[in-house]
Amino acid sequence: MTGWTFSRDAIRAFRFVRNTFDPSTGVAQLVYAFDDGPELIETITLPGAPFQLDGARDAAARRALRLLHLLAGVSYYKAAVPGEIRIEGEAIDAATAEMLESFYLNGLGEFAYRNGLQLHGRIQFPHGDGVRAQAPALGLPEHALVAIGGGKDSLVSIEALRAAGVAQTVTWIGGSQLIKACAERTGLPTLNIGRALAPALFEFNRQGALNGHIPVTGVNSAILLFAAIVLGANQVVFSNERSASYGSLIPGTGEVNHQWSKGWAWERTLADFVHSHVAADLHYYSLLRPMSELAVARQFAKTDRYDAHFSSCNRNFHLLGERPANRWCGVCPKCHFVFLALAPFMPKPRLVGIFGRNLLDDPAQTAGYDALLEFQDHKPFECVGEGRESRAAMAALAARPEWREDALVERFAREIAPQLDAGELDIAGLMEIDEEHRIPPVLWDKLRANFIA
Repeated sequence: MTGWTFSRDAIRAFRFVRNTFDPSTGVAQLVYAFDDGPELIETITLPGAPFQLDGARDAAARRALRLLHLLAGVSYYKAAVPGEIRIEGEAIDAATAEMLESFYLNGLGEFAYRNGLQLHGRIQFPHGDGVRAQAPALGLPEHALVAIGGGKDSLVSIEALRAAGVAQTVTWIGGSQLIKACAERTGLPTLNIGRALAPALFEFNRQGALNGHIPVTGVNSAILLFAAIVLGANQVVFSNERSASYGSLIPGTGEVNHQWSKGWAWERTLADFVHSHVAADLHYYSLLRPMSELAVARQFAKTDRYDAHFSSCNRNFHLLGERPANRWCGVCPKCHFVFLALAPFMPKPRLVGIFGRNLLDDPAQTAGYDALLEFQDHKPFECVGEGRESRAAMAALAARPEWREDALVERFAREIAPQLDAGELDIAGLMEIDEEHRIPPVLWDKLRANFIA
């Protein structure tokens, strides 16, 4: 629509306009708008078209696409956070509205905090009075779409599923060459799904749209759930460990969780919703939910297959160099935490070789590590482990001759450890396996012994 200008304060409503999928091309469109402004069209592209979907699968694909449409709208809604939400076409039921309100309110928690917004009571999804019929089982093939992000966690899941004999396709969204190289290194079938945000959103950003963190794991989960039905897979597997459920404690504000859509509450909500509203035999779960970050790090350290390929560094994620240093910036919270988490379980020369330097012997990194330790600072807004995990890892290193003279380890032992309860620094307690998860029982029986060892 020509002549329409994005004016955040003037916008009254956010609209879910329509969603479409063309099985002949594999292209889905998610369409949104503010008031009577131009359509915001996001595209999702599934490789492998044309697709043949029978009646039940086609209906389920439409339900999954609508779920994706509703969740992915968070990327656009946040630009103005208007007080009114309109859903065009068939009305949603009360259960869907409740799920969406939780996703938008909690998933935008960090965004709201950073922008000084109060979203409680503002986000309300209109719904009809009817109750949706229970979704049927589709007879989906036993196969897992496993999300890979290029870091250690998803690689631990992939190798665990391989060892358990689960057929899997390693799946990622977008054009990262680093993730592509990691996926190819697995030697397993791969699936690269395309996602293109509506171009107008970037223009709105130039015109003063609000910006900030969104619950992207929730959106990516919905993309893979849609793909699972179209492609024929009965499992969508992520690699979120239990520490993702814990946020940063902000004085005067309370808990704000950067990783909310990686947490247990959302996993449980989404998995239940998929069973009731999309397909009764489509299973969504995190394979690492029973484990701490440190337990995952221990698992990863058992093989060096991916040492030269993986990276958890957000700042350098677009770079893929020949030397490990090119895959790790060495100064972001993710680099800090992954180095610290792996250190108790990996020979020092191997770890320093991966990162290209010893981050724990660099006094310039002091503030970054203090935040991880929750010492005079709060946990960073990043996908990192709990403060108690960082403290336990640092305490373990302080007891080892090869680490204890490094600048930050020595400082921890001298300045910080004396202020802590020694009983809370035992790394062994953090290796315990939790039973709070949605891993299928037969699979969990196979995995549990491997994770404990």
